[in-house]
Amino acid sequence: MSRTIIEPFRIKVVEPIGQTSREERRAALEKAGYNLFMVPAEKILIDLLTDSGTGAMSSEQWAGLSRGDESYAGARSFYRFRDTVREIFGFQHIIPVHQGRAAEKILFGLRAKPGQTIPSNTHFDTTRANIEWRGATALDLPVPEAENLSDEAPFKGNMNLAELDRVLSETGEGEIPVVMTTITNNSLGGHPVSLENLRGTVEICERHGVPGFVDAARFAENAYLVKRREPGQSTRSIPTIAREQFSGFRGCLMSAKKDGIANIGGFFATDDADLAEEARQVLVVTEGFPTYGGLAGRDLEAIAIGLREVLEEPYLEYRIASTAYLADHLHNEGVPVVRPAGGHAVYLDARRFLSHLDPTDLPGQALTCALYLHAGIRACEIGTVMFGTIDSESGELEPAPHDLVRLAIPRRVYTQSQMDLVIESILELHADRERIPAMRMAWSPSALRHFTARFEPAT
Repeated sequence: MSRTIIEPFRIKVVEPIGQTSREERRAALEKAGYNLFMVPAEKILIDLLTDSGTGAMSSEQWAGLSRGDESYAGARSFYRFRDTVREIFGFQHIIPVHQGRAAEKILFGLRAKPGQTIPSNTHFDTTRANIEWRGATALDLPVPEAENLSDEAPFKGNMNLAELDRVLSETGEGEIPVVMTTITNNSLGGHPVSLENLRGTVEICERHGVPGFVDAARFAENAYLVKRREPGQSTRSIPTIAREQFSGFRGCLMSAKKDGIANIGGFFATDDADLAEEARQVLVVTEGFPTYGGLAGRDLEAIAIGLREVLEEPYLEYRIASTAYLADHLHNEGVPVVRPAGGHAVYLDARRFLSHLDPTDLPGQALTCALYLHAGIRACEIGTVMFGTIDSESGELEPAPHDLVRLAIPRRVYTQSQMDLVIESILELHADRERIPAMRMAWSPSALRHFTARFEPAT
């Protein structure tokens, strides 16, 4: 007998959300340069821009805030945080940072040099930026099935192991300082990575003498999808699968704003004692003393509690089911979405959604603006604006492989009726999609353009 999967929690505190008219939203868009990152949160009805730092903390986490030890050095909160990370991830050296990109900055600042290459199943925006800032090349090696957005393959986030082996075989010693694996693969639809693929990555890295690292931002969601989709894993516990995901890797980076269910924080973890000592020296200069790393003691407490709560199977069952609920309803009504649903987000295929627009018309940006204008829903472009490249000769923006719109679902925040409103709004927009105009980029910075670029409707 099938049963309804319910939210495994009760709502204890509520916050009003903004109700705006279409005219107010149009004015907000124009003032923001048609960039949803620049629209004030009070003008948003349903905020699906990101799942980073936007989750609702539990009563235990709020209690943990009051227990936070704010001692500058050696706070009790740090040791609780350290011991929790060691137990879950298996690494010995635990270095707190204020968020994930700070861990990226430390690792790549120490290991990436001009002319080097850092492969990944797919780098995300800040990872790529931190690599390129050091003069290195961020190389994506996704599996072929990831290119077909409609393919129902269960692990489209996997590393292309044959290509990784080839790249490592054809490069000289020292040309590849590290290999990165992101779980889940955010840039490619939030798809999971299988344990088999992780083991294969470790084997190739070890054979070539290159250390492997994991971006662990959504490690628990990945573990649950492994349990659900990978043969031989269905009877294993989530903590056991989660721990095995890191077996054989040299270390990991994590933004605890995702599967730490915290509003701020992260860490760099490794078994390499020499690398850890180098990292601590950088930490002191850029983040803070090694036992707080730019965080308050209360934040360390919240993360330690959140890392345990995120591994609870009823929570993960609800989390994955609620994402699939949104994706399946849209798919069944003919809206082009990336298949199958991942863990933290639903991705609209903006090129198919707005088939009357050319990739150079920035269909992802056009769709995010149209969705906000129509219903007050904020989403995130993941396509040509975020990942397109500038042609060195013409100076023109060249399209990315795909133009997606990510509907990232904050943890423990929105109800099913609010998701029903999202579904209704997207269906209405889809029915009237040919009226959505192209967008043009009016101004952009040299890096991470999607955060602050300004746009305008094409005339």
